[in-house]
Amino acid sequence: MTVTNLLDFDLEGLAAFCEGLGEKRFRATQLFRWIHQRGASDFEQMSDLAKSLRGKLAACATVTPLPVLTQQESADGTIKWLFDVGNGDAVEAVFIPEEDRGTLCVSSQAGCAVGCRFCSTGHQGFSRNLSTAEIVAQLWFAEHFLRRHLGRDERVISNVVMMGMGEPLQNYGALVPALRTMLDDNAYGLSRRRVTVSTSGVVPMMDRLGADCPVALAVSLHAPNDALRDDLVPLNRKYPLAELMSACKRYLEPAPRDFITFEYCMLDGVNDQPEHARQLIELVRTSGVSCKFNLIPFNPFPASGLVRSPTPRVQAFARLLADAGIVTTVRKTRGDDIDAACGQLAGDVKDRTRAAERMAQRRTVMMRRAETLPANQPAGEAAR
Repeated sequence: MTVTNLLDFDLEGLAAFCEGLGEKRFRATQLFRWIHQRGASDFEQMSDLAKSLRGKLAACATVTPLPVLTQQESADGTIKWLFDVGNGDAVEAVFIPEEDRGTLCVSSQAGCAVGCRFCSTGHQGFSRNLSTAEIVAQLWFAEHFLRRHLGRDERVISNVVMMGMGEPLQNYGALVPALRTMLDDNAYGLSRRRVTVSTSGVVPMMDRLGADCPVALAVSLHAPNDALRDDLVPLNRKYPLAELMSACKRYLEPAPRDFITFEYCMLDGVNDQPEHARQLIELVRTSGVSCKFNLIPFNPFPASGLVRSPTPRVQAFARLLADAGIVTTVRKTRGDDIDAACGQLAGDVKDRTRAAERMAQRRTVMMRRAETLPANQPAGEAAR
């Protein structure tokens, strides 16, 4: 008999599973609460379930978390876990504590196929999509571990950001049931405003998410024009800025927030010049997208060949955007001493995309191109 991991189901899916066992819907709600609100994995602990149902579940179902390979805690309280997802693949999740919230950064894929130049995960390549159970298991483990670790009975994680390893919208079928579990009052009860999906710009799936399960949306922008974004975010070649900005505007209609967050990784001499800021201002004005910018200090890793923008330049860039009436923040780097900061998550995957080889070839081309530039021209201008 096939044994089913119940972490794979949102409440509707679990109700259908229970009906298949000849049980009423309310049993699924009870079971859902035991699993997600109480963190139970042993059916015998679920005392208000009929003994006959517990027997059926023991024979055909399980609540199987992901094995934890490593746990690292930063000096600032950030915690990073490396989870084993089998067949040589491992993914990372990060908990970021703040005074007014607790945020969990969750992975959706083992690796990533998008291949952004500034992202350690992208350089690592792509192995496979995670299942719904593997996505939810990161939250299930973190929430109940943290309650024990911190000695708290109430909910610890108030925000979830799908900003870990992978492009969430390229794993749409597993993502949406996971989001519905996060939002369900019988599980984690998170607000739609406090669950954020980050995408590099998979336009058709942005439209589907808006129709199926609208949550807060963050878009990895990182460049103000198509020529530069083609180089930094290769997906732009398929869905260029005009299409992306139109999709953002459409998403605002069902979105729980009245703005899109644009993430912008600050790269020295590449996308951090005053002209780039002016182009961003024009892009926003032309598109009419209500937005805020989150400027992200780049977290260097050796294979990138890129350097973090100096702090004064980041601040000057932020002032230009703010002076144009665009809400702009500079992200505080957290967990960088344990490689848990933005863009640093790499896990351990069997690359099926030859990403490292392709990245090395691209880096060689860029270096050769930069060598031919006049001495006073920023290297990033070579891509424009």
